[in-house]
Order: sequence, then structure tokens, then C-alpha cells
Amino acid sequence: MTTQPTRPERSGPETGSGMDVPPFKPSLVKAVFRDVTSMHVSRSAAWAAASVTRTVLTEIIDSARRAAAEEARKKLIPGDLLSAIDRNVELEVGTKWYDHSPTFRGLTGDLYDAEGVIVPSRKRSRSRKPSAVVGAHRFEAGVRKLLRSQGARAVPAMVRDLDGIASVFLTDLARDAAMVVREGGVKRFGTVTPVMSGEPAPTPPPSLNDSHRALSTRRGDGRTIGRDDVLAATTIQLFGGNLRQRALTEAREATQNTSAG
Repeated sequence: MTTQPTRPERSGPETGSGMDVPPFKPSLVKAVFRDVTSMHVSRSAAWAAASVTRTVLTEIIDSARRAAAEEARKKLIPGDLLSAIDRNVELEVGTKWYDHSPTFRGLTGDLYDAEGVIVPSRKRSRSRKPSAVVGAHRFEAGVRKLLRSQGARAVPAMVRDLDGIASVFLTDLARDAAMVVREGGVKRFGTVTPVMSGEPAPTPPPSLNDSHRALSTRRGDGRTIGRDDVLAATTIQLFGGNLRQRALTEAREATQNTSAG
């Protein structure tokens, strides 16, 4: 009797670079999109958004690990997150989470009302209406999986902040993707070049390449968010630097064999 070879399971699209399946499942991504828009989200759009979120969180974790290593620590703490953001302006994403998290209270500064009285920190909402802050716990499994894949460990407060940043970033990405569909493309691309005080200005960045220009206008119906809409939203959410380019490249690779439906 001849034994039939076992066919490997396909849990997601194959990629040319052999990248692992994003830790944030497309079902979670679509749930986030449903919180902010009634538009249909294509399969390739969900995979692209998951890939972009993974790229962003991977870079944050990697930078935080370097900060921890300088203090001979292996477990990440919120201070490492602040150090990572302080060193790289590209990592300043998911900023709506900053007002909610105690980690960022000192970074953003105390808030004052019109009479000069300190506004207390926001408390966790009891509203049943979904929000990026209330729904941040949905990202914990993915964040922990990502930490393990990077050989990193983190204290609970650090995991909480990574959850929140991932949730807010993906929510903002979903809103911008929906805006791209409504407006028929991206009207303006932003580029930020960080410059340290006392250092000479760097060479101006190159002009937009064809792949970026192609995202400035969209084709297709006005009811479906597609992969390119997510890529266009990525150019809005991320500054014009290495992180944005890597996020776009990895998202394209992650969706090259994914159907549009």
C-alpha cells in the first residue's frame, strides 16, 4: 500500500521571502475595520494591514531590545519603549494610546483646562461602543507571539502598551484606508526627515517613485477596501523613511498570492 504524502496546511498566503504568517490574524483585522467602516474589506487588504502592523511592532520591539541591552536587561520595560521612540521618530505611532497609558503621561505632559487646572488621566471607558483603547486586549495574543518570535520578554505593562499601540495604529490605518476609498486616492504624501540639533541637514529625500505615485489615485468601486487602499493608508500613517518603505515592501510580498476577495 502506497502512503500518500501529507499536504501541508495553508494558513495564509505564501510569500516570496518565506515570511511567517502575521501574528495578527486577518479575522481580527477585519473586526477592527468593521469598528470604523461598513465597507467590505478584501482578503488581500486584511493581510496587508496585518503585515504592516507586524512590521511596525517588530521595529518597536527591536529598538526596545537594543535599549534594554544597553542596560544589560533581557526583559523589556516601558522605559525601553520610550527610549525607542525618542531615538527614532518613525516609531511614534498609535499616538491616541499615549493619553491613556501611564507610560506616556510624562512624555506627553500634563493636560490643563482653560482655568489652568490639571485634567485627570482618562479612565477606561465603560461604553459598549468599540474603540481602539477598549479593544486593545484583543491584540495581546499576537503581541506575545511577536515577542516570542523576536526572542524577547516583556513585563505586563510593556505588553499592555504594545497592545494599545497595535490597536490604535490598526484602527487609524482602517480609517485612512476607508478615507482613501471615499476620496478616490491620497491627495498628498508627507515626508519627515528627522534632524538632530547641531547636525547638518541631510540630503533631501528622493522624489516619489512610481509605486508610491500609483497609490495617489485608486481604481475600483467605492464599497470595497482593497490591498492598495491599505498601502495608501500606510503612506499616511508612517513617516517617509525606512520603516514606511519596509512596511510597504513586506505587505506587497505578503499579499502577492492572495486573491482579492
